[in-house]
Amino acid sequence: MTDNRQYAEARKQAREERGFYSHLFVFVCVNIFFFIMNLIQGMDHIWFFWPTLGWGIGVFFHWLGVFGKGRFLGKDWEKKRIQEIIDKENRNV
Repeated sequence: MTDNRQYAEARKQAREERGFYSHLFVFVCVNIFFFIMNLIQGMDHIWFFWPTLGWGIGVFFHWLGVFGKGRFLGKDWEKKRIQEIIDKENRNV
């Protein structure tokens, strides 16, 4: 891999990570605000949980897209699984 290509990929990864951390920061700040608003309005009806849950799912998938590349059923997993199948078949022969 050339130095330019490595640099481009590293830069892209760094930008994706910065985007995720910005998203996470806004998520935390807004949901703290929601929690405080819910406290001010009274805890008879706890509503802040629902937007936090929905947005949290989005943050999780953003994390997965940035940091989980290849970990869940990616190319490395596929290579390992193919080798496991081959090994298993060779033991049965």
